[in-house]
Amino acid sequence: MFPNIFGYVSSSEAVKQLIGSNPVRFWPFAMAPQKGQMGYGLPYAVWQSPYGTPENYLNQLPDIDNVAAQIDVYAQTLDSARLAARAIRDAVEPYGHVVSYNGEEKDGPTGLYRFGFTVEFWQAH
Repeated sequence: MFPNIFGYVSSSEAVKQLIGSNPVRFWPFAMAPQKGQMGYGLPYAVWQSPYGTPENYLNQLPDIDNVAAQIDVYAQTLDSARLAARAIRDAVEPYGHVVSYNGEEKDGPTGLYRFGFTVEFWQAH
């Protein structure tokens, strides 16, 4: 039910060059360190599972799920947010498919730029 998204992202050298390698700044939602906390750095990305659907059958339990991962990249500039998002997209595309780009914005309180997208994975049981 949960894709190995951290494994896909953290194994990409292109991603690590952009969002770091110690630590890899790719966090589950609401777990990214904030400014002043250990591990904080820019750019960084967060992910969460906003939806999923089992492949239901009449005569057996599901043997595969379609699971989504929403990824949001935060950076000091729009260009660096887009660059990191592209690298993350390229790292996960061999395992899933980008199904939407969720927009860009500048966060008022932090002044950080955000670029978001959603990837769907088929996960066998």
